[in-house]
Amino acid sequence: MTTATEKSSARLRLPKHVSPYIFALYMATIMAFLMSLVITFAEFGIGPHYMENVMNAYQVAMPAAFICILVVRPIVVRLVGLTMHGH
Repeated sequence: MTTATEKSSARLRLPKHVSPYIFALYMATIMAFLMSLVITFAEFGIGPHYMENVMNAYQVAMPAAFICILVVRPIVVRLVGLTMHGH
């Protein structure tokens, strides 16, 4: 990595304590969009307004997914810890 690349990368990094929120944001963004695509297709099929319907569903799904991930993530981390053997 060049010095210029290292400097630009360093400016884009967030503190480690916000990682659960960044994880939730990325996960919610991706999953809500994918689920909006699938559910809109299952409900209405692909028509002339398919992407418009997807984006309308996404406007509701994304904030809901973000909040749900923030609530559920600690529970899932605990369940995984109870399920896995330590080394």
